[in-house]
Amino acid sequence: MALVTSGVFPVFDIKFKIGLDGRNSTTSDMALIKEMETFSIAIDGDVQEWTPMETEGWVRRLMTGKGFSITLNGKRHVGDPGNDYVANTAWKSGLDCSSKAEIEFPDGSTLAFDCIVNVTAPNGGDSTAVSALECELMSDGKPTYTPATP
Repeated sequence: MALVTSGVFPVFDIKFKIGLDGRNSTTSDMALIKEMETFSIAIDGDVQEWTPMETEGWVRRLMTGKGFSITLNGKRHVGDPGNDYVANTAWKSGLDCSSKAEIEFPDGSTLAFDCIVNVTAPNGGDSTAVSALECELMSDGKPTYTPATP
């Protein structure tokens, strides 16, 4: 993948990694989640509103909290460490669903975060289809965003 410094880029240049040792994962434990086809990022903001007298009815607002989820949809690939790790959390609960995740963007920036792995489809599909793997990587605390270096 070439570093993107201007213009558009294909979505397939975005890389998703999961920590294979849960919350104890280090850089060497981070593995690509192979066979993912689509993704979306949803950011939830907590906004407080108030209307003081001096604004003559106009509302004031302040962002007081945030959270986000990354939804990944793809195929189940038995034997790929990242894909296996995600699929296996479908049958776990509590802290066993906690991990670390990282996104590498084509411009060189990264987003690293603690997450909850919420598998919504560990397998499935039509009889003639390739089996699905679908999950959400839900933020758990403040992420670390590292901008691209020029």
